Amino acid sequence: MNDPNIALAMTGVARVFQTEAGPLPVLRGVDLTLAAGEIVALVAPSGSGKSTLLHLAGLLEKPDEGEIFIAGRAAGRLSDSERSAIRGDTIGFVYQFHHLLSEFTALENVVLPQMIRGRARRAAASHAGDLLHALGLGARLHHLPGKLSGGEQQRVAIARALANAPRILLADEPTGNLDVATAEIVFATLLDVVRARGVAALIATHNPDLAARMDRRVTLIEGRLVSL
Repeated sequence: MNDPNIALAMTGVARVFQTEAGPLPVLRGVDLTLAAGEIVALVAPSGSGKSTLLHLAGLLEKPDEGEIFIAGRAAGRLSDSERSAIRGDTIGFVYQFHHLLSEFTALENVVLPQMIRGRARRAAASHAGDLLHALGLGARLHHLPGKLSGGEQQRVAIARALANAPRILLADEPTGNLDVATAEIVFATLLDVVRARGVAALIATHNPDLAARMDRRVTLIEGRLVSL
C-alpha cells in the first residue's frame, strides 16, 4: 500500500463483538480503497455495521482481522497513542450531532483542535477564520453555539473537522439532524469545501439524493462492503 494517491485502504477487515449470546460478527472481511480527493457515500441501514466501519477507518477501534492503511502506513494494530497521533494529523470527523463546546465561540471551537496539535493561537485563529468564511459563517465567528442555527452549528463542526488539514474526512450522517432545506445547504457546502481541498471523504448517509452526488456509493451487506 505505497500508492501516494490512496488515502485510506481497508483489507480483509473483520470485527466481532462478544455478547452474552456469544460472538457477534459485524464486519466480515471488508475491503475498501479511498483515493485522495475521492468522495464516497456509505449507504447502509442502521445496525448494519456502518458506525463500526467508520470507527475502524478512523482508528478509534482495532480490527480483529485484516489491516487498515492510512496514507500507505499500516495503522490498524498500532498502539493507542500511535493511532491517536495519526488521527490528529490525518483524519477529521463529522458526526450527526455537532458536539461543539458550548462555552466557546464558533471561532474558538475551530481554533482549539489546532492549538492541541501545536499551532500558535494567532495562526490558528487566522486559519479558523478562513475556514468559517469559506463555509459562509464569516458573520458568525464570535457567536456561541447556542446562538447559531442547526445548520450553522453543523458547518462549524465541519470547519473544526478540517482545521488540521486532514487527508481523510469521515462523516456519519452529517445532515441527519437537519431539515431538508438546511441539509441541502450544509451538504452542498461540505462537498464544495472538501473538493476544494482535495480531501478523501467517506460519508455515511440514508439520503439517496445526497449519496447520488458523491463519486461512488458502497453499502454493507452481511458484513461485507459492496458497490452500488
